[in-house]
Amino acid sequence: MTIQVTGKNVDAGDAYQAYASDKIRAVIQKYIGHDVDSHVRLEKERGLFKTSCSVKLASGLLLEAHGEGGDAYASADEAVHRLETRVRRYKGRLKSHTNGSTSARRKGSFDARDFVVSVAETDHSDHVDAHPLIIAETARNIGELTVSEAVMQLDLSEAPFLIFKNAAHGSLNVVYRRQDGHIGWVDADQSGTGKLNGASAASMS
Repeated sequence: MTIQVTGKNVDAGDAYQAYASDKIRAVIQKYIGHDVDSHVRLEKERGLFKTSCSVKLASGLLLEAHGEGGDAYASADEAVHRLETRVRRYKGRLKSHTNGSTSARRKGSFDARDFVVSVAETDHSDHVDAHPLIIAETARNIGELTVSEAVMQLDLSEAPFLIFKNAAHGSLNVVYRRQDGHIGWVDADQSGTGKLNGASAASMS
């Protein structure tokens, strides 16, 4: 098990590193196992401390949580509490991800490009074919998942949405966080063969 602790705009001293590492290690050993890589980042902005935790399993599944507080230790406590709450919800299914043998490594996954574009203040209504200004580009892996697997991955992360290839029919799907606290699901399949692949109607409401 590897746990890396770093600081951004603040020094993550030895005491904090040991405290955060012990907290994360306890959760991982209790619910997941040992074959994981973890990163803890401490930030300070406007007098508020923020701890961000990420745990990558052998299958590639990424677990994320963050916490904020008036001091570094309080932010670590909140982050670990959120991480444990999420992990506990899926502890049975997460065990199978530690050996890398799950559907997270399906051959149907593929790489895509993720762009950040500039929203210019100038009115470009006369140039409808103009391309937006790209200011950043990163790689994004589009995994082949069932709907229930996609919901689990989104729920275990801090991401606002997840794009995936539906394992039932191969079309691109999206699950996203709704303002009411539930998770929404967009299915691009036109054949109707996917239906509620890997998810019940109640779980998607």
